[in-house]
Amino acid sequence: MTHHFPALLIIVPLLSALIVSAMGWINRRWCFPLAVAALSGALAISVGLLTQVMATGPIAYKMAGWSPPIGITYVIDYLNAPILVVILAVALLNLIAAKTWIEKDFSEKIGAYLALYLLFLSGMVGIVSTGDAFNLYVLLEIGSLTGYALIGLGKERAPLSSLNYLFMGTIGASFYLLGIGYIYIATGTLNMADIASMIPQLAESSTLFLALIICMAGLFVKMALFPMHGWLPNAYSNAPSASAGLIAPLTTKVMIYAMVRLGLTVFTPQFTFSRGMLSEAIVWVAVAAIIAGSLLALMQRRLSRMLTYIIVAEVGYMVGGFWLGNEAGVTGATLHIINDAAMTLTLFLAVSAITWKLGSDKFEDLQGLFGKMPFTMMGFVIAALAVIGIPPTCGFFSKWYLITAGINAGQWAFVGALLFSSLTNAVLFFRIFEIAFFEPFATGHGHHDHGPTFSEAPLTMVVPLIVAAISLIALGLYSGDIVTKLIQLAIPAGIA
Repeated sequence: MTHHFPALLIIVPLLSALIVSAMGWINRRWCFPLAVAALSGALAISVGLLTQVMATGPIAYKMAGWSPPIGITYVIDYLNAPILVVILAVALLNLIAAKTWIEKDFSEKIGAYLALYLLFLSGMVGIVSTGDAFNLYVLLEIGSLTGYALIGLGKERAPLSSLNYLFMGTIGASFYLLGIGYIYIATGTLNMADIASMIPQLAESSTLFLALIICMAGLFVKMALFPMHGWLPNAYSNAPSASAGLIAPLTTKVMIYAMVRLGLTVFTPQFTFSRGMLSEAIVWVAVAAIIAGSLLALMQRRLSRMLTYIIVAEVGYMVGGFWLGNEAGVTGATLHIINDAAMTLTLFLAVSAITWKLGSDKFEDLQGLFGKMPFTMMGFVIAALAVIGIPPTCGFFSKWYLITAGINAGQWAFVGALLFSSLTNAVLFFRIFEIAFFEPFATGHGHHDHGPTFSEAPLTMVVPLIVAAISLIALGLYSGDIVTKLIQLAIPAGIA
């Protein structure tokens, strides 16, 4: 049965969405356990695939036994196997942590909400697994449409934010689809491996180069690369807590994975990085994204909104690192996909717990939070240190690779932007620490007259948060193994 794992990775959440939706009409109490069981099973399958890839190498699975280019092949290799584990681990931890929110916000439609949750995961996992360029678009739409719904189910301005996201997402997906059309015109196939095999004979093809530009433009919109980021802050900060904890860590990272996959194993590095002016221009856009995201984060007075602009800056990290076109850059960008998903999850789980207890995430409402919610704040501090880039957290190691790549490529503006962003993140988070630890100041004293009342979030929120925070240290300690045993084996020989 293990040889069917690549298919089951998609089928389990997909069929579970149907079952959970039906259960919502029969007995709503079973919806949540079924969703947790489905994600636990999918996570176990992804771990099994990762183990198999590390032991025997990449896996190619022909759907229904049809060989490419007629059939669709799913490929699990050194590049996507660890990312699949991260996606499903993030989704499972967030689902458990969001149980209280889901029961509160969606008690009457819990089956429908959890069905959307599982369908979103089917799309994300499929995007990462597929070896077919058009199938990637289909799965992109599955993930996007359910993502719009998960955000739009929120209150107040969430539906409007979701509509804005839908408009921009549709533009991005349309660009990607147009690019795939040009690829098919040039190659006559949609199978990624077949396209790559034809690239050497089409190295001078203007049609294929146009396809590269259009596909990347579509993905840049979907990942919210500055200045195409306008939809992201409102969408993520206005989404229901359960949705934000899922979509914020995964959507931009999966789009960046798609960029890396297309650049490395579809267009091939020799073609992708052959036009120096294109790579140079994208790196400069990434520099602008890092600086703009960091400065915009400084201007915010809500914790969740501050984090959304940090995501905009982090997108610049990964895009710039990849388009430097050297081994350290591709390594750092790929490692940061994993690390940033874990960091973003931890931060949003902390914000979710804080909002649950306080009813707000405004800075002025965070006073005395270290005394009231010490475990939540412990997780938040670890995640903040990872985002800043303090060893031994995972954020340090991916930033180290990115900075090294910038130095090797002579891209000092990119290196400076990374250092500026790290310093800005330190200011951002230490401002939160100051408010949560020292304020409110007692008259004439630098401390409180009376300690704050202990009022921690429910265990279902705190335990996943602490697990996520510990994972940031574990990922940091095992960064060397992740790089040498997985990521570097996925990088083609042509990248130096």
